[in-house]
Amino acid sequence: MSTPRIQKRSPLRPPTKSRVTRHDDWGLEPGRPDDGTGGRGRATRHGARSPRGSDIEPERLQKVLASAGVASRRQIEEWVGEGRVLVNDQPASLGQKIGPGDRVKLNGRLLHLRFGAQRAPRVLVYHKPEGEIVSRNDPEGRPSVFERLPALRRGRWLAIGRLDYNTSGLLLFTDDGNLANRMMHPRYEVEREYAVRLLGELGDEQFRTLTEGVVLKDGPARFSSLRTEGGEGVNRWYRAVLPEGRNREVRRMFEAVGFTVSRLIRVRYGTVELPPRLKRGMWLEMPEADACRLAGLPVPKKTGPEKERPPKLRRTMVRK
Repeated sequence: MSTPRIQKRSPLRPPTKSRVTRHDDWGLEPGRPDDGTGGRGRATRHGARSPRGSDIEPERLQKVLASAGVASRRQIEEWVGEGRVLVNDQPASLGQKIGPGDRVKLNGRLLHLRFGAQRAPRVLVYHKPEGEIVSRNDPEGRPSVFERLPALRRGRWLAIGRLDYNTSGLLLFTDDGNLANRMMHPRYEVEREYAVRLLGELGDEQFRTLTEGVVLKDGPARFSSLRTEGGEGVNRWYRAVLPEGRNREVRRMFEAVGFTVSRLIRVRYGTVELPPRLKRGMWLEMPEADACRLAGLPVPKKTGPEKERPPKLRRTMVRK
């Protein structure tokens, strides 16, 4: 995997309509506004013109909205069921196909959608510290992971999975709902690996129970892998792997066998590992080729020689 750029952003500094900082990815000249067209009319991310509207086949509503970064497919399906999505001012239905001539609204707001142009997803790798919530709205006013992320001109960042308030480690974000669905849906069984610190040492019986299965309130659960990582005093470290991501599942599994988790760090999600040089509160953007591989898309071919740009670092202020 090629070396990505690391950036940090202050949660106290509101997003501004700045000049292009990613012109190398979009094929734009430095200093031009990043409007997604590069002054050449409708364009894909790699500079190719999009097909004309008359040449575009209708696509399923969930796929179009997810590709635009509106939300994951599962979330969109819930919104359709709740009647929050309208197509041509009529309630949408699951599986409905739409094209460039259709007007789609979410909660009464018209969405500007692209058709027929497959674009590479953007993926952020974030090292979440303890004390941040993975939500945009929190009644308690706690710091949000979304306050750290760079602004998007189109769509919004979608969290791939969640980490609870007291859990740190690897958290992925994307602007592509299809990729988010691919990484989160239980049928894909994408592994999550955690470093777990316990108060006390597991015995053979607890090991067997956790790997064969325990019964939680929301159904049975089991670690596909569990191994000892050492420790000092009463603290013992373990590595645990899960093929799913239910709410507080790791903590609840250890509680089911009588142990308390004193620290929990996610170190891997699928094929993506937490980079050792990525400090807490920092994010980096995954290279385009790696993001395409993660989404199962063809890796774009480079049309000319490119120079590797050095990482750009920015200071960040942590909200108290």
